[in-house]
Amino acid sequence: MNFLKRRFSSGDLQGELRDEDFIPPVAPRKGPSPSAPSSPSKTTSAPGIGRGFFSANKPTYNRDRCKTLLVIDDCHTDWSKYFRGKKIFGDWDIRVEQAEFAEINLAAYTDSGCMVDIQVNRNGTKVVRSFKPDFLLVRQHVRDAHEDWRNLLLGFQYGGVPSVNALHSQYQFLDKPWVFAHLIMIQKRLGKEMFPLIEQAYYPNHKEMLITPKFPVVVKIGHAHSGLGKVRLGSHYDFQDIAGVVAVTSCYSTTEPYIDSKYDLHIQKIGNKYKAFMRKSISGNWKANTGSAMLEQIAMNERFKIWADECAEMFGGLDMVAVEAIQGKDGKEYIIEVNGSSMTLLGETQEEDRRHIAELVLGKMQIYCRPTPTMSKTSSTGGLMHYAMNGSQDRMGPNQPMSQQQQQMQQNQMSQMAGNNPQGNPANARGPGMMPIGGQGQTGPSPMPLPQVGRNQSMDEEDTMKNLRKTFAGIFGDM
Repeated sequence: MNFLKRRFSSGDLQGELRDEDFIPPVAPRKGPSPSAPSSPSKTTSAPGIGRGFFSANKPTYNRDRCKTLLVIDDCHTDWSKYFRGKKIFGDWDIRVEQAEFAEINLAAYTDSGCMVDIQVNRNGTKVVRSFKPDFLLVRQHVRDAHEDWRNLLLGFQYGGVPSVNALHSQYQFLDKPWVFAHLIMIQKRLGKEMFPLIEQAYYPNHKEMLITPKFPVVVKIGHAHSGLGKVRLGSHYDFQDIAGVVAVTSCYSTTEPYIDSKYDLHIQKIGNKYKAFMRKSISGNWKANTGSAMLEQIAMNERFKIWADECAEMFGGLDMVAVEAIQGKDGKEYIIEVNGSSMTLLGETQEEDRRHIAELVLGKMQIYCRPTPTMSKTSSTGGLMHYAMNGSQDRMGPNQPMSQQQQQMQQNQMSQMAGNNPQGNPANARGPGMMPIGGQGQTGPSPMPLPQVGRNQSMDEEDTMKNLRKTFAGIFGDM
């Protein structure tokens, strides 16, 4: 379905939008960014993202030998620079498309995969950019306090788009209690000493919030990130008040004891690269990930590595994972949550982390994006339409010259054998030790001479093309 072209109009400006004409600008994201505020890639306009349309710059990739990577992230990081000049399968380029969930729409088909539309406003003009992604990197939360993009996640899965992390695992992260339930399974297997998970209670609604927990307590309402929906309570009166709030939100909630902490721990694993960070609030906020904080990279130890490795086995395997924990003033550690590919990158090593992510994506694309023969386009409805509307220009696959050469060689061989056979019987043309034409051990009549087969095949293809054109002419009008 790549042959479909979108048209746009605004005032006197009309025309067709092509891939090289426009790379969409990305509007500032309202929610939290997966990159820390100190990200060295954070700029007003990331290079290569907000160039506008009708750019004179030619694409830096080979159109005929490239794979399209869709990165879902905000404009603070230009992911194209991490893949510039990179090759897969020896000489295939990486075409990077980047957008936020809010700018994406799609349609997925059982026979032709997933087609993505990126819709943005440029100087008051609505522009749509369409393409078929070969791979997906998700750096935004699929679900947060104000947004839920699971409908797009379902479309990518429906279209069979491979991803980092796998789409199956990302779907599992749509509810934090579901993730925490799997952390409980890990703790039961390893023990509390090896995997010190914080104690937690789950309430599907406000009706069961009757038993007063030990105070102070932290209540988390619904599914949210970056400290949203999280409240610290000091008495049962406060707990009754928050139960009334939960009643009007129609959300589930969890409670866990408030830990008087020295600092937060962030242990991340990207592929086989491990890092650990210590984060301590210096603004007085009990949420270390809110307000000003002091960040320091600390040494990885075997204990942290076990946490990351065990969590990376969840949901069929996580290529990227981050374990969040608290170091209490009582000297104990408490694991509080786990994040996937949308995890926050911290510290002065963010550029290095992004390069590791790019290497991870390239390795996965080598596995899941292997080129398919050109003629496979005709195996689906969309491919048949492309085949009919574009005529024979897409019919010559990379193996076609070799096929013609082989046919010519076989024709010459048949002519030579016929010349050495006075009776004109192909069966008598095989000399001593010569294999049967049909293959080892095959008996029976010899196959029809190849030139005749070629003529019949050509006639069949012409008939097929005529029938297809008639069919689509009846549907769409004369083409």
